[in-house]
Amino acid sequence: AYFCFLLTALGVTAGAHRLWSHRSYKAKLPLRIFLAAANSMAFQNDIYEWSRDHRMHHKYSETDADPHNARRGFFFSHIGWLLMRKHRDVIEKGRKLDFTDLLDDPVVRFQRKYYKSSVVLMCFVIPTFVPWYLWGESLWNAYFLASILRYTISLNVAWLVNSVAHMYGNRPYDKNISPRQNTLVTLGAIGEGFHNYHHTFPFDYSASELGLKFNPTTWFIDFMFWLGLVTDRKQAPKEMIQARKERTGDGSA
Repeated sequence: AYFCFLLTALGVTAGAHRLWSHRSYKAKLPLRIFLAAANSMAFQNDIYEWSRDHRMHHKYSETDADPHNARRGFFFSHIGWLLMRKHRDVIEKGRKLDFTDLLDDPVVRFQRKYYKSSVVLMCFVIPTFVPWYLWGESLWNAYFLASILRYTISLNVAWLVNSVAHMYGNRPYDKNISPRQNTLVTLGAIGEGFHNYHHTFPFDYSASELGLKFNPTTWFIDFMFWLGLVTDRKQAPKEMIQARKERTGDGSA
């Protein structure tokens, strides 16, 4: 269950988020296929839809055009936005943005075309079948632990980035925006809780300052770089980060 959780997380953090939404690094075909499969295990909408909503979230953060606008409250930003129709601003302003670069990737097109079947296979069948076949776990336990419980936890951990990380924590890089640094979210979402940094420098592949920070997603991308599967990692220069802290930070770092 935990191994599947990590795969699920990487499919979102290293895949839909840092690679496809922000183009913060480039990945070769084998890695993109792996991340797309892991993203189907996550079952959080296909890569195209996830990236489209996330780009809207950054461009129109905490306005009515933000799909999970945190100003509408904790419940809405956590899960409520998925239980109701999108605000008309999300739809109208979303039509004005260009997302063709996403569909230029054949991996994204393939996953989108076969998304439902890939979700059934990756999110439910494989996590249930593997423990039963390889070490004799009961199908009942495998299904409810490695599939259903893991899926439920991974969803809520991902949603914490939209809710908790926009409400609780410090803002060392830009005190004028709502996203915050939150350690608990960082631990649960394998490195995505440095949210004030990420909204200040959304192009940075690490989504945090490199060096001392706990960020398993960055470690994974760096390992893939070492293997030759990742190139062109974008990174905010230290001078830029320090200048921004001094200019707009809240003095907490």
